[in-house]
Amino acid sequence: MHIGRRIKEIMIQKQRGATWLAKNLPCERSNVYYIYERQSIDTELLQKISALLEYDFFQELSKETFPPKNKLLKIFQQNH
Repeated sequence: MHIGRRIKEIMIQKQRGATWLAKNLPCERSNVYYIYERQSIDTELLQKISALLEYDFFQELSKETFPPKNKLLKIFQQNH
């Protein structure tokens, strides 16, 4: 998962802009655009963004890292 893009997607869904996030983190608005470009992010910063957006990015990352067993079986079957 490209975490920066995912943050931007959730921001759009929640109808929040870069100015709002910058004000609440707090940081410069240009830093928010930099966050959108990042493929990875510091966990402390992600925790703050998760809390502000009331969205659990960690759960999403965990599901990607540890997919359900039936999904792993499907991937294995496709490759063999």
